[in-house]
Amino acid sequence: MTQDQTSEQPVDTSPVDGAEAAPSEAPVAEAAEPAPADRIAELEAQVAKLKNDVLYARADTENVRRRLEQQAEDRGKYAVSTLAKDVLSVADNLRRALDAVPPGAREADEAVNSLTVGVEMTERELIATFERYGIRKVPAMGERFDPNLHQAMMEIEDAAKLEGTVVLEMQSGYTLHDRLLRPALVGIAKGGPKSGGGNLDTSA
Repeated sequence: MTQDQTSEQPVDTSPVDGAEAAPSEAPVAEAAEPAPADRIAELEAQVAKLKNDVLYARADTENVRRRLEQQAEDRGKYAVSTLAKDVLSVADNLRRALDAVPPGAREADEAVNSLTVGVEMTERELIATFERYGIRKVPAMGERFDPNLHQAMMEIEDAAKLEGTVVLEMQSGYTLHDRLLRPALVGIAKGGPKSGGGNLDTSA
């Protein structure tokens, strides 16, 4: 082969078998940072939510506290209700004993008078004890019938009284603070003038 033929052959620049080609360096895409205004808005929304959560939690706590305080107050106020209902019969018997004294018997017999005075003193002391614990008599005689306080046992013809007026008290009623312990058993007038209320409901 001549020198001219050797110089004209192309040079093989392909990689040698088994050798890896160098990887090309591609640019790496970076995550875009949020704008400062967007980040501030997001944080403010989170703070507002947390504030609302705190306010709701505080309101729930306050409601529970008030409910527990009310329950404790009610237990204290009405704890004597069962005992009071049983003791009411004592007051009833004292009043029956006084009502059973015949007219004029106290003046005619000093022993009867002394006994009656003792019963009266006992009744007054019992009523004073009732009042210290919030137990009070239900107004009845001469009052307008109230189904929340009275229980009508009979109707009595009385043209001189407004219809529905209590004209007979058969048994005293009592309240404990703002709750009814026992309704008053009463008789109410009928046949008299009406007081502009239509029919009277005596079903209580």
